[in-house]
Amino acid sequence: MSNQTIQKPWWKQLWPWLLISGPAIAAIGCAITIWLAFTQDADQPIRDGVVKRGLKIEAVSK
Repeated sequence: MSNQTIQKPWWKQLWPWLLISGPAIAAIGCAITIWLAFTQDADQPIRDGVVKRGLKIEAVSK
């Protein structure tokens, strides 16, 4: 009798998916962070004619 082991294709095994999941989750988190950085309105008016950009407060020229 010969002992032959039947190997499953790589996509049906657990280890490749565990190894891929870490970088995939990090890439998704990075994409969400970039999306939030660009869609959140960081430059909000404090009062008429003045805008806060980061820690700096500037007068808006018209």
